[in-house]
Amino acid sequence: MIVLTSVLTLGGISLALAMVLVVINRKLYVDEDPRIDVVEDLLPGSNCGACGLPGCRALSEALVGGDALPGKCTVSSDEGRHEIATYLGVDVGTQEKVIARLACAGGINVSRARAHYQGLDTCRAAAMVGGGGKSCTWGCLGLSDCADVCDFDAIHMSPHHLPVVDPDRCTACGDCVDVCPKDLFQLHAVSHRLWVACRSLAAGDEVLDDCEVACTTCGRCAMDAPGVVEIVDNLPVVDYDTSHERARIAIERCPTGAIVWLSDAGTEKGRDAQKVLRKRPLPAVAT
Repeated sequence: MIVLTSVLTLGGISLALAMVLVVINRKLYVDEDPRIDVVEDLLPGSNCGACGLPGCRALSEALVGGDALPGKCTVSSDEGRHEIATYLGVDVGTQEKVIARLACAGGINVSRARAHYQGLDTCRAAAMVGGGGKSCTWGCLGLSDCADVCDFDAIHMSPHHLPVVDPDRCTACGDCVDVCPKDLFQLHAVSHRLWVACRSLAAGDEVLDDCEVACTTCGRCAMDAPGVVEIVDNLPVVDYDTSHERARIAIERCPTGAIVWLSDAGTEKGRDAQKVLRKRPLPAVAT
């Protein structure tokens, strides 16, 4: 009898709670615009976050709600963006493409190693063992964590063990930014042509013993492009909010080519930059 009473009591409580939940659900239910599902199906479905929102579902809600335009999705094709715009009856809109950029040019042909790392073949693992064995503390370790984590096949490794970003494939999802233990990747608009391809905070010509293309903090770029470039913590910092009409002059007197101009044709170094012809790895430095 006691068992039966307990079962009936628990059953009654469960039934009462279920009825309360049903009533609450009906009272608080908000009709969702069916267009959200349609727009979500028209989006790439990569959920990369390049639009600045958590995923394609969030973007579809913003598009239907009028808080964004289809051009905000830089991953979709032109046809896809126009299809969404036509369906919603809005302008396509535009958003400047943003891509990942690597702040290091120290491949194994110009940057020395001070130790040979043996262990788990990832940059994160290597970085935990004496910084990874590279003579430059700030340099790329070249074990392709960034390429492995990229879902869009936008990064491949060069023969000199440096990541190369394909701007046409890059979606600015930020995965390479998060995975790099040296914090060498940043997301930038393609219009940001002036770029510092170095993160070394050391100063003076002594840094060339570790990497032949490192910034020596000579300050010539800042002198030639005042207001655009300034030296902060032994490294040139570019102000991308200022006019860049004459910014290219900043690269011309750089002796190592640590500051470059990224044109549609590729990476351009200044006239005074030392030419790198070596294909073989530099010998390890004695420690």
